[in-house]
Amino acid sequence: MAGVLEERAAIEREIAGRTVCEQLAETAERAPDAPAYSDPVDGGWATLTYAEARQRVLEIAAGFVALGLRPGEAVALMMVNRSEHVLADLGAVHAGGVSCSVYATFAPDQVAFVAGDVGARIVVLGGPADLARWEPVLDGLPGIVKIVMLEGAPSGDRFLGWEEFLALGRARLAEDPASIEERWRAVSAGDTLTVLYTSGTTGNPKGVPLTHANVFFEVAATSRMVSLPDRGTQISYLTYAHIAERVLSLYLPLFKISHTHFCTDLAQLGATLGQVKPVLFFGVPRVWEKMMARLQALLATQPQEQQENVRTAMAAGLAHVEASQYGRTPSPEVQAAYEQADAALLSIIRSMIGLDNAAWLASAAAPMPLEVQRFFAGLGMRVIDVYGMTETTGAFTANAPDRFKLGTVGQAGPGVEVRIAEDGEILTRSPANAGGYLNRPEATAELLDEDGWLHTGDVGSIDEDGFVRIVDRKKELIITSGGENISPANIENYLKEHPLVGQALAYGDGRPYPVAVLTLDGEVAPGWAQGRGIEFTTLADLAEHPDVLKVVEAAVAAANDKLARVQQVKRWRLLPAEWTAETEELTPSLKLKRRVIHAKYAEIIDGMYDS
Repeated sequence: MAGVLEERAAIEREIAGRTVCEQLAETAERAPDAPAYSDPVDGGWATLTYAEARQRVLEIAAGFVALGLRPGEAVALMMVNRSEHVLADLGAVHAGGVSCSVYATFAPDQVAFVAGDVGARIVVLGGPADLARWEPVLDGLPGIVKIVMLEGAPSGDRFLGWEEFLALGRARLAEDPASIEERWRAVSAGDTLTVLYTSGTTGNPKGVPLTHANVFFEVAATSRMVSLPDRGTQISYLTYAHIAERVLSLYLPLFKISHTHFCTDLAQLGATLGQVKPVLFFGVPRVWEKMMARLQALLATQPQEQQENVRTAMAAGLAHVEASQYGRTPSPEVQAAYEQADAALLSIIRSMIGLDNAAWLASAAAPMPLEVQRFFAGLGMRVIDVYGMTETTGAFTANAPDRFKLGTVGQAGPGVEVRIAEDGEILTRSPANAGGYLNRPEATAELLDEDGWLHTGDVGSIDEDGFVRIVDRKKELIITSGGENISPANIENYLKEHPLVGQALAYGDGRPYPVAVLTLDGEVAPGWAQGRGIEFTTLADLAEHPDVLKVVEAAVAAANDKLARVQQVKRWRLLPAEWTAETEELTPSLKLKRRVIHAKYAEIIDGMYDS
């Protein structure tokens, strides 16, 4: 414990009084010509240096001031990942305001709730698609005085085009630069930097105010956990409404002088990886699952001899990663086999997918299937789990490339306390913890106890080396009618090991045995079917095809072989469509909305117990 507190004190001394505004000023002064942000343009990149980016931020801050933004007031943002999103966010902060990125998949009523709850005064939107989510509720949000549109601004006093907004800011900054400097210098470490909303697996999302001090502690701890080079390249593609993307591609680059490239379309992520060759890459499990499925599909098209060569090489890669886990050392034979496989094939595959320069590969937000982790380990890639929440400003436990155990979420970060409560819940305490929820005193009291421990809602364990394992969400554990406690996530991960299975939900609370509803993977299934001469028009056709059902049945059986008898899925149904955030079965961060799925497919679930 003394060591943890000493580490905490050292970090707090290092970051004392610091703000994001000061950090950007310092970085722009130290490395004015270093590339900061690059947007895709006509097959190339349009790039701003740190000096140019800071000047734009000050102009945007002046624009917000000219529009009447007062210190402490909120600016809501909804747009794809692009430089304007980061610049507008930082501009709001430099004006003394609070930024709030809103999930672009939120329904209008959720948008209205967030905008009203955070007290948004100004909104910045990407274009007509974003406006469509706001327009139905704008009449009920009289507090919003101006809506700035990057593209397609409608006529009317309430709307302002981006170029007009920038011109307004440039004029205001030129006219009175001292007042803008006064605004950003008045910002303090204890001020709210941003408010992020939980994606809402149940009920309305909850706003989490995070201070400059919260973020600085998280970034400093992350830098200690993971050794990343200065001035490296990285990709921003996950929403800025998600804490992981904010820490990794908005705040961390200000410290590491990183060059962030924006991927505005997830369909282009593969191509972007190949162009950028990032030094780090973070993906929620679904991103890694999709990448694995595409690689497996590509491998299946190769000649049999080449497939066998890859399998042999991947066996050597997996053996090396497994032998490199905490407390182990690869034998000379394992090391030699890996080096040979890496030189002959594995390094080529990593280069092909654009991850040959990545020193840190990570996943979080949902359980990472061990089979996916093992697949990438076969390619010589240590895709490691970290664990955190919006409420903890991101990761508070992490594996590192040189300190990891597969199947765990790593050890507590520097200066972070973690313990297991009597009922198995994971608790944590550190300066990165938020002070509570916005306007939700009852929820805050449930989150934080009187001793400052944050209650995660997850059940887990800590081994003798300090590595944390997560069993499941405390409120999502299945308790069967026979009194057995079962983790649905564990069952679901085994079901998803087959590439045809895109999503899975296990159910069985208060019932005699578990059942499951499944979906096909919309990217893998069509190619799989075409390769076997199966005729179909839609994914729904495939979900009814006897050959598909036979393979999925085998996948369920394979999953059951890895489960205890009481955990095994007795019945299952394959649904005709994928689950998405838009169809409301998933949160914007791609977690299962269990209550929504239970309600939406109640008849199907009940039918599996009636039959």
